[in-house]
Amino acid sequence: MSVRYFAAARAATGVEQEDVILDGQLSSGATREQFIELLVSLHPEVPAGEPPLSRVLPQCSFLVDGVALTDSTVAPGNRVDVLPPFAGG
Repeated sequence: MSVRYFAAARAATGVEQEDVILDGQLSSGATREQFIELLVSLHPEVPAGEPPLSRVLPQCSFLVDGVALTDSTVAPGNRVDVLPPFAGG
């Protein structure tokens, strides 16, 4: 699956986009919590001056193929956008 990071999530990972493979017990799909755990495990190092991904992701919204991830799962082949909260108006 393709994962795109925006704003604080991009800063915490140090990448704009990456391909993520769901394997093992997640090969058929991952819940929001499992997906967050997976992404955090892929980025154990925190860029200098940035908050850890483990602190950023729980505040984020996830769009899976353009639809908000709520009670569904993410699966291989999905495109996931990681969107931190936005302020302003």
